[in-house]
Amino acid sequence: MAVKLAIFGAAGRMGRSMVQNLADFPDLRLVAAVEVAGSPAAGVDAGTLAGLPSPLGVVVTTDAGAAVRDCDVAVDFTFHTAVPEHAALCASFGRAFLVGTTALTDEERAAALAVGERAPVLVAANLSAGVNVLAALARRAAAVLGEDFDAEVVEMHHRHKKDAPSGTALALARAVADGRGLSPEAAAAAIRGGREGVCGERPRGEIAVHALRGGDVVGDHDIVFAADGEVLTLSHRATSRSCLSRGALRTALWLAAQPAGVHTVAESLGLE
Repeated sequence: MAVKLAIFGAAGRMGRSMVQNLADFPDLRLVAAVEVAGSPAAGVDAGTLAGLPSPLGVVVTTDAGAAVRDCDVAVDFTFHTAVPEHAALCASFGRAFLVGTTALTDEERAAALAVGERAPVLVAANLSAGVNVLAALARRAAAVLGEDFDAEVVEMHHRHKKDAPSGTALALARAVADGRGLSPEAAAAAIRGGREGVCGERPRGEIAVHALRGGDVVGDHDIVFAADGEVLTLSHRATSRSCLSRGALRTALWLAAQPAGVHTVAESLGLE
């Protein structure tokens, strides 16, 4: 039987892209498309909303509880403040919960991960296969090169993106820190935002993250390792949101078959 899917944030860019790519995942069946109360998308067929040639027969609802009750796995691409409510519903019904929403606070992330006590849960800044391979490469490169190579992360996104730096850029910076063997506390101290003014020489061990915004760029990420006489750059370019939405659908299908607990995209790709 097909895995029953609920999408939170169905009217957003990622929600609509997931619906557009559903046909390539015959083992997934959309049973609920959810938006916030008062959304103009409420009552509209999810297929029509996504620009498909024919309706899917799934109308966008604002009833989050009913959506979770009827699904096997819920995927969240909403605003970060809504995640704890959705997490509580998934925990209550024992449903798999995949979170692609970024800019989570520590408390919101903890609320999402707590679903793992009752059901499988996965929280990721980026669900594309390429970016997660990039993170694995960054971790390995940082382990080999060490602090003799300065590490900088540069990202660019479309003008409409609300948070900066991107969750993906921060995840890549943490991958570098992990490769260097830093504890979470030491990583937090090493990672910093862009520079401004007379900020002095670059400290050894710093991992800097820089955010660019403009146009309709889906998502570009570069990790630069620079030492005296040489520069190594690892890059990923998302030319379409499809790589993100397809990654979300693939991961949702995988997550629905996992036991309760906290899982990772690297695990789903066989990278760990």
